[in-house]
Amino acid sequence: MTSQTVPSPIRQVVLKIHSRCNLSCTYCYVYRHVDQSWRTQPNTMSPEVIELTAERIASHSRSWALPKVTVILHGGEPLLAGADLIEHAVRTIKAAVPRTTRLDFFVQTNGLLLSRDMLETFLRYDIRVGVSLDGGERANDRHRRFAHGAGSYEQVARSLALLRQDRYRRLYSGLLCTVDVRNDPVAVYEALLSFAPPRVDLLLPHGNWTTPPPLHPAGGPGTPYADWLIRVFDRWYDAPRRETDIRLFSSIMALLVGGRSATETVGLEPVDLLTIETDGSIEQGDALKTTVPGMAATGLTVGSHSFDEALRHPGVAARQLGLGALADTCHSCPVVSVCGGGLYAHRYSDENGFLNPTVYCADQRRLIEHIYTRMVDDLRRMTGLPSLTAEDSLTAG
Repeated sequence: MTSQTVPSPIRQVVLKIHSRCNLSCTYCYVYRHVDQSWRTQPNTMSPEVIELTAERIASHSRSWALPKVTVILHGGEPLLAGADLIEHAVRTIKAAVPRTTRLDFFVQTNGLLLSRDMLETFLRYDIRVGVSLDGGERANDRHRRFAHGAGSYEQVARSLALLRQDRYRRLYSGLLCTVDVRNDPVAVYEALLSFAPPRVDLLLPHGNWTTPPPLHPAGGPGTPYADWLIRVFDRWYDAPRRETDIRLFSSIMALLVGGRSATETVGLEPVDLLTIETDGSIEQGDALKTTVPGMAATGLTVGSHSFDEALRHPGVAARQLGLGALADTCHSCPVVSVCGGGLYAHRYSDENGFLNPTVYCADQRRLIEHIYTRMVDDLRRMTGLPSLTAEDSLTAG
């Protein structure tokens, strides 16, 4: 794959409609990492910023003739903004964007404020709902707690029961789970399955070469996160029927057969996402706030700059370079087209910026090779060929 020379348009907009949260999760990348810019943000996005953002989305959609744009209502905790502001945001964007562009709306929430009234608003505007949950009560409440220390599991479970009712079920987009290798992987997965999610996103905790992930020394010989994920993969893959989609696994499988990834954590597709903060600042993805203060910032605002101008920002452009943005060691790696160098923020070091493999390099390589082996062994069984040997491995030689 060659470097990206023509920019890819913005197809995903993260709208930070509220900058504060009603939980105090120990691993939160917004509040618990080095970038503390949230402290200077307005609590809630104003109607004026919403209207300016709608104009920018509409202009970009027209100039690029975009068939679809995804708008993700986010925070902080977006439901703190209230149903009226959420309704205003969706109606304003819908009114501005040309009818030739389909709009998909999602909200990513901790679930605490999901109510029947809120879900009626979501139903009216077809806003899909993703909920953050880290497994059963013990696993979830290890990190996802209130400021006074109490766990959030019981309240979130009640909200999910409401979301799963027949009237609202079609709004349910899935569960987002941050991996903690101290939790039993199969127990976590089966706890998530008990809520019948259409999709599960398993997220690696944010870390980089300067600030390594939990229980994972940077460059160490172990693969604790791959080991954890492999146990979930085998449980998921070996089930007699597909119980849910796990985006990381299905994306790796698609890439192994020449398809596309549905997540920026793997693959070489250009990143097509911008974040709009409550004050109207245009930023890159929040994960960059775990590197150094200001890394996600662009200096641009929806009041003064177009999305095309944002595409020319060096940080945004770098995330669209594909193989050209990766470290030399990645270029010679046999799984580079699948791994894609991992999540951009996870490549960072104080010494040489993002010109490193992901801090999860060994984990990603082991997970990809395991999935490859499982897939090929299945194909060989179907065709009567012997199973893979070490010499046949994806990464051999």
